[in-house]
Amino acid sequence: MRRFIHTYDSIITTEKLLKAWQEFLHDKKNRKDVILFQAKLMDNIFSLHHDLKNKTYIHGGYVAFNISDPKPRIIHKATVRDRLLHHLIYQELYAYFDSKFIHDSYSCRLEKGTHKAINRFHDFFHKVSKNNTKTCFVLKCDIRKFFANIDHAILKSILSKCFFDTDILWLLGQVIDSFRTPTMSTWQVDIKGLPLGNLTSQLLVNIYMNEFDQFMKRELKVKYYIRYADDFVILQNDKMELDRLLPKISNFLSESLKLSLHPDKVFIKTIASGVDFLGWMQFPHHRVLRTSTKKRMLKNVRNNPKKETIQSYLGMLKHGNSYKLSKIIRG
Repeated sequence: MRRFIHTYDSIITTEKLLKAWQEFLHDKKNRKDVILFQAKLMDNIFSLHHDLKNKTYIHGGYVAFNISDPKPRIIHKATVRDRLLHHLIYQELYAYFDSKFIHDSYSCRLEKGTHKAINRFHDFFHKVSKNNTKTCFVLKCDIRKFFANIDHAILKSILSKCFFDTDILWLLGQVIDSFRTPTMSTWQVDIKGLPLGNLTSQLLVNIYMNEFDQFMKRELKVKYYIRYADDFVILQNDKMELDRLLPKISNFLSESLKLSLHPDKVFIKTIASGVDFLGWMQFPHHRVLRTSTKKRMLKNVRNNPKKETIQSYLGMLKHGNSYKLSKIIRG
């Protein structure tokens, strides 16, 4: 395996911290905690650099708050100082890890995203169905409590294969272990969970799930496979083959990553009957917005009829068959 060649000391320079600050500052300039940090920016940069250089850095705590779009979730927000470090880690490590990921992993990656994943889905459908002349079956799966169940020890073991410099592993360990999923049990041995809200979490879950992606492509030799975060699909014209794959998938997730499939979100369907994937109901010749997504969109437009919100939704609707809905949103 090609390892990351840069050293810890070359990553944590004040120049790179300042560059990370500029990236972090985008669209956050008017937030109170950011203004306070920027008021003594160089002092704060030098202080953080000192702690990193001497390995006395300790990640702070989180502030939790609830959001409900698209579904109820708890977001954990780190301090500005820690979020600056997250940006530094992301800017230094992203390109290395992105080069290792499979083509058809689409979440939180440059030049990827939901729309490209959906377009790829339809490309795969046309190939599997021989341009809709054969039945195309889709195995659709969802991982149960994805972020909450990322195992710290497994994640750090995966990372240890990628770095010569143990100081980089120490730093990543500081970020990973700064959060754990609350549990009712005081006897829990495994430490699990990454916070929704950390920029580093987006990269770390892709590193974690790359183990699964590689298993799907190298071991199971699955050709028509797409993953977006904790959602993944396999397209195949042989339903029995999908039935055979399912226990192998479940076993790998359980034994290698300590993850499990959501029991209510695993199904095998034909595209002709409609497949719910990434907010859209996918059909052979068109796609329509999922009913729950449409209702949430209309509610948001009623409650927040800002021009930016409306334009954002209209841009999304261009990717499907949503003429009537677009007309309603335009008013």
